Amino acid sequence: METKNLYSTYDLELLEIYNYDARAHKNTFFEMVFVLDGTGIQMINGNQLPYAPNKLFLIFPQDQHSFQVDSFSRFFFIRFSNDYLKLQTSQNIRDLEYIFNSYNHLPGCILKTISDKPFIRAAVEALIREKESQSPHQEQIIQQLINTIITFAARNLTLQEVEVFNGNITNVMPVINYLHQFIFEPEKLKIEQIAAKFNLSPNYISEYFKKHTGESLQQYIMLYKIKLIESRLRLTDMRINEIAFEFGFTDQSHLNRIFKKYKGVVPSAYRKDNNSPVY
Repeated sequence: METKNLYSTYDLELLEIYNYDARAHKNTFFEMVFVLDGTGIQMINGNQLPYAPNKLFLIFPQDQHSFQVDSFSRFFFIRFSNDYLKLQTSQNIRDLEYIFNSYNHLPGCILKTISDKPFIRAAVEALIREKESQSPHQEQIIQQLINTIITFAARNLTLQEVEVFNGNITNVMPVINYLHQFIFEPEKLKIEQIAAKFNLSPNYISEYFKKHTGESLQQYIMLYKIKLIESRLRLTDMRINEIAFEFGFTDQSHLNRIFKKYKGVVPSAYRKDNNSPVY
């Protein structure tokens, strides 16, 4: 199977086609695809899903995907590598992390709020105009528009993941996504707060979570923090003491001790060994 690479931090492409039946391929980068016009089928990881105007697809690295075009179609592709994240502010990185670490990422259009679709379309059309212009501050405007689309995507994924009915958790994913959403707010990660959110007793939700994940709530929270800290070390220039403060550790020594327990090395050594560019 063909693997496609990206040799810049991001790339934008408008594709207009009448007939196109691409072979499935994988990327080494992230890709958002917005459908401006046309109908057909998106094929991703063995799933076949119809596409139509104003749909936004999120494609992860190593996803197997292609499109089958049934009528004249216009796609707009937003592609970016891990290096793109290094250029962003802390809040933008958090939005990206929420999307890319979402455990229940499902195929299909990620826009669940109908009123958001015209905003995404307007942002995409602005990107098309800006890409073709030579106006001042072009680069900054393009990145702001890309990040706006990312933020809308994050919001829709958040809304999509809240699946609680009459105090019964239909599966463990709503709890996992709650933990992801509030990972930077320690008060909301207390078992009592989580149980109250889902109208369940602390004992029941703890047992339920461990039964379905094999991990306690606190262990899962710590492992997810470690995963995000790895992203900080690879993708940002934040100081280690700043990362420690952001994730609620008492100081850098505390973070060093916990990180080494899970990863076998201290954060500074991990950063040194994992700081090569990803294309």
